Amino acid sequence: MSEGVGTEAPISLAVVDDDPMVRAALGMMLGGSSGIRVVAEAGDGEEALRVVPSSGADVVLMDIRMPVRDGLSATEELLRAHPDLRIIVLTTFDTDDMVLRALRTGAAGFLLKDTKPARLVEAIRTVASGQPMLSPSVTAQLIAAVTRDGTDPEGRDRGRTARTALAALTERERDVADGVARGLSNAEIAAELFMGVPTVKTHVGRLFAKLGVENRVQVAILVHDAQA
Repeated sequence: MSEGVGTEAPISLAVVDDDPMVRAALGMMLGGSSGIRVVAEAGDGEEALRVVPSSGADVVLMDIRMPVRDGLSATEELLRAHPDLRIIVLTTFDTDDMVLRALRTGAAGFLLKDTKPARLVEAIRTVASGQPMLSPSVTAQLIAAVTRDGTDPEGRDRGRTARTALAALTERERDVADGVARGLSNAEIAAELFMGVPTVKTHVGRLFAKLGVENRVQVAILVHDAQA
């Protein structure tokens, strides 16, 4: 993987989808965007494991449902070997349980396949800068999936673990964590809690340290697990 994504360097992108027309359309659309360079394509998860690591990609657009090897298992394996890689999962939201599992592996974001081009470009730039793309609509799906998980023993165990972790937060940190879990930006959390954006950023950093997580997506998972 490349060492980082600066403001001057183009973002290197890999596109993984089993539909050649989708790959071609995404490649054409995104390759023509300022600051984004498509460096690799793959038609399934197995091929992605072969081509992505040597491509120098910073960000991967990964379809979940593919033959040979699905996007979820490919995401898990890629992130185990290359934790700095940012993967955006493309989904139709008909696989909530898979979405939840991918979130837990550290996937940087989720987008619908019919996302508008401008929003897709924004998402790629957002995750390339180190911020996950967790929209309110994804959060709603996450809540639904976590609610179902809470009916099984594994879900209950995660709930107890999450509640213990959140108990270590101050009241203000918990307010910020709740905002993160609802998919709010730092600016939206600041407005809602009558705080400055820099103060929110400081609280978010403390959340990462106290909860032992690396990004906002994982904060959201803990908050929703705690409600199970």
